[in-house]
Amino acid sequence: MAPEAPDRQMLGEHGRVLRVAVLCMHTSPLRQPGSGDGGGLNVYVRELTAALAHLGVDCDIYTRRTDPSQPDQLEVESGVVVFHIDAGAPSLDKDDLPAVVSAFAGRVGEHLAHRPVDAIHAHYWLSGMAGHQLKHRLDIPLAVTFHTLGRVKTSNGDAEPRHRGDAEQRVIDCADVVFTSGAAEAAQLRSLYDVAPERLHVLTPGVDRAIFAPGQRHAARAAIGLPQGPVLLFVGRLQPLKGAELAIETLAATRAAGAAGAHTQLVIVGGPSGPEGEVTLARLKALTDDLAVTDHVRFVDPLPHYLLSTYYRAADVCLVPSRSESFGLVALEAAACGTPVVASDVGGLRDNVVEGDTGYLIADRSSDAFARRVIDILADPLLALRLGDAGSRRAERYNWRASAAAALEVLDTAARRELVACL
Repeated sequence: MAPEAPDRQMLGEHGRVLRVAVLCMHTSPLRQPGSGDGGGLNVYVRELTAALAHLGVDCDIYTRRTDPSQPDQLEVESGVVVFHIDAGAPSLDKDDLPAVVSAFAGRVGEHLAHRPVDAIHAHYWLSGMAGHQLKHRLDIPLAVTFHTLGRVKTSNGDAEPRHRGDAEQRVIDCADVVFTSGAAEAAQLRSLYDVAPERLHVLTPGVDRAIFAPGQRHAARAAIGLPQGPVLLFVGRLQPLKGAELAIETLAATRAAGAAGAHTQLVIVGGPSGPEGEVTLARLKALTDDLAVTDHVRFVDPLPHYLLSTYYRAADVCLVPSRSESFGLVALEAAACGTPVVASDVGGLRDNVVEGDTGYLIADRSSDAFARRVIDILADPLLALRLGDAGSRRAERYNWRASAAAALEVLDTAARRELVACL
């Protein structure tokens, strides 16, 4: 057993973590998921910090200021405060953010000198780099959740900074805790980064069942003005990684098959992401023209959860055709609403979607393969009902309070031990 650390005196009575610095440098948890760099990470940070606060742990979230009008600090709820930190020009492209990591870490360090914390939880590799610096400056434990992994994305053909994998490796080698969303990502961390098993902890995300729950499909469609014929749903940022193109191609293949799929519609909920976002959106709309499905595809701007849940309930099938996913919150949200999921057989979606029970996993990511499973569901109402019911029941095991309690237990242990030394 590792010896206890005698020098850190900030822990509360009984050695419990009372305040955590949450680093979310590249995107604010306040940002609307589905647009820009807002996605599952933003939901994860917002929900986990809220749940930790309900357990008595104050969470100070540090994010880079991207608009001069953003306040220096904003209390989101009791125990959760967002601090906007100046580091580089507000309008910096994501590719330029590595150059301001040290500036971000320095200014966060100035805050922490006057507002001390018991642990750091960094989200994404850029925040991990900042957390690495702060760990050594402040002598407090570092936990990191990557959400996506550079070496995984590169292997899937996605363009990533050449130094990202090496930077992640340095953070991992020094982190006291590496949180992962599921078994698939844990396996990737072990095989690609050689993470020490005693520092690797699975922390599954949750889903808010007060919002994401089954309901009447006809009523949901009436509420948002959708036709009563078959509806497919895609939710996510409009970037190649998420596979909106494949969703459109799946719609075309489903309609071309006739029978149950002949009158199918597709709803795409999400917005442009990154410097090429508008180009991607234009390309998607051109694709609908090329495939003669323009009149059967509806593009909807990103939505808050209380509205998004209505779209899940309105859909017959939710498509998650991503090239890679650490977990795939969209699949969980859809399942919680009782909507069958057809998803790529990749990463965390393998933990999230139970083949033949809550939906289907597609190995080759072809539109024909996706369409076959979609048609199976549309043609068999009893199958659709069985998949939806099983998904909703399974989603009950995922809740943010349990995730927060598990995270707190791990952080408490890390805070009482000697810090991991950099290799």
